[in-house]
Amino acid sequence: MSGSWLTTRAWLLMLPLLMIIILVIGWPLVDTVALSFTDAKLLGEGSRFVGVDNYTKILSSSSFQKTLATTAWFAIISVAVEMVVGILAALLLNTQFHGRAFVRALMILPWALPTIVNATLWRLIYNPEYGALNAALTQLSLISGYRSWLGEPATAMTALIIADCWKNFPLVALIALAALQSVPRDVIAASLVDGASAWKRFRIVILPYIAGPLMVALVLRTIEAFKVFDIIWIMTRGGPANSTRTLSIMVYQEAFSFQRAGTGASLALLVTLIIAVLSLGYAALLRKSAGGKA
Repeated sequence: MSGSWLTTRAWLLMLPLLMIIILVIGWPLVDTVALSFTDAKLLGEGSRFVGVDNYTKILSSSSFQKTLATTAWFAIISVAVEMVVGILAALLLNTQFHGRAFVRALMILPWALPTIVNATLWRLIYNPEYGALNAALTQLSLISGYRSWLGEPATAMTALIIADCWKNFPLVALIALAALQSVPRDVIAASLVDGASAWKRFRIVILPYIAGPLMVALVLRTIEAFKVFDIIWIMTRGGPANSTRTLSIMVYQEAFSFQRAGTGASLALLVTLIIAVLSLGYAALLRKSAGGKA
């Protein structure tokens, strides 16, 4: 009887939180799913049930396929660069040198900056008329004239990836640096005595200790990169010629710019499904990694 009462009491205590979750997450999700099967307009009156037509049109659309490829490219390249640079920065900051505490604090600044501020700063750097990048490259005679880095499809995505990596690699570095503190010093000292190279020491001695936290960083950054919106919207708005348009921007344009609420809801659910599949895949890798370590 006491156990039953404790269970009932626990559910009663959780009831307010469950109500909030249902109201804030559950009902909008159900409403979005229902909306995705209609041809509803954002400001129009009434809507017509169209079944899975929205989904079939989106999946067969060359525009969606191109945007999906663009999003995947941005996520893969930016996350790969952030992981490599973050690990290298963590290894550097884990060594003893004068002013290490100051450098550690300084490294956090890009990550601590709001994304809007970061994107605005990089827009100024890439400005085709008075940007610092053009001025520096021109003075070094690396380019003959000022270029519109965000206005050319060939360079816009690379410029965005650099801006995103500059902001987010400190997160990977901080996670890796915290994990490096758990590596036994005597193990590293023994590898130095054995004459192991820096690469072999990292791969055989250090990496097994930091693999779990690095996987967490990889999961977080991949999900964030795949649903990126703000930094790209502020810097290019998906241009030029949709060369930097991601799935999140496509959802925004469908629902609010073109006012196709039904299509926008379908696209949003597809993006959510893709991110859920990525999350489940990474969760399986984490469980496998934890099981292998155990």
